[in-house]
Amino acid sequence: MSGNSSLLFFVFLLLYLFVLFSDSLVIYIICSQQALHRPMFAFVGSFLLNSLTASTLIYPKLLSDLLLSGAGLVQVSRTLCLCQGFLVSSLGGSSFMLLSAMAFDRYLSICHPMHYAVLVTPAKVVLMLLLCWMLPVILVGVSTLLDSRLPLCRAQLDRAYCNIYSIVSLSCGGAAAQLSGIYILLIVTATVFLPAAFMLFSYARILFICLRRSRSFSSKALQTCLPHLLVFFNYSISVYLDLMLRHLQSNRESDTTLITSMVILVPTVLNPVVYGLKLKEVFTHVKRLLSCRRDS
Repeated sequence: MSGNSSLLFFVFLLLYLFVLFSDSLVIYIICSQQALHRPMFAFVGSFLLNSLTASTLIYPKLLSDLLLSGAGLVQVSRTLCLCQGFLVSSLGGSSFMLLSAMAFDRYLSICHPMHYAVLVTPAKVVLMLLLCWMLPVILVGVSTLLDSRLPLCRAQLDRAYCNIYSIVSLSCGGAAAQLSGIYILLIVTATVFLPAAFMLFSYARILFICLRRSRSFSSKALQTCLPHLLVFFNYSISVYLDLMLRHLQSNRESDTTLITSMVILVPTVLNPVVYGLKLKEVFTHVKRLLSCRRDS
């Protein structure tokens, strides 16, 4: 490996191990603590599970590419690219929908507290989770089938991983590629833009309610929303950068690989940090668990 590839390999390896440990720790705490068996934490745990799965889909392959070749361009088989693109894009869309579900949960909890227990039942939480997972899977699955029929004129991918648009970018163009591109835009609208708009609307309503209530109520309400907003803006910036990279080409291959890696790396690293530190209930159990392990 070259010097830069060696450095990237060890940095990404350490960060990937951190993501594995921190995501698993928060998920374990949510699952093991009866006090955290509430709708909001069910959504948080599912979201972190998505993050953990996406990291595992991307970083082992990225690390192997850095270890074996040290090249900036990633060359993968068509089947592997389709599979990775399907899973990564499905998880990405699911994550945005889970964030919108969290926003809806916070809206009902803060704006309609008297009816919250009736409106957000365990059965409805399960249905919302299934919707957040299954809708992106179905939409992206159709796109993957369309992409699998496209003839390819290129074999090298100028990014660190495959996503839903990768095969289209490698195709020879034509009407079929244009159709796939339009359908991908519809998927992004349904799983990213619409959930994002719904989130902004929900938090705007929460802010409006908080402005009319006491300072203590507003402080407590906004404190529970802050972690979700931080993660939302974190993901939104990453999606924006990913979309921009489709239209901007770097002159250096290593720059392209590094930037596309950071688009995935930053959210996956920050997610457990935000939820582990900013959610008081989770942080309390994390601190207690780590102190017990240290004492023993």
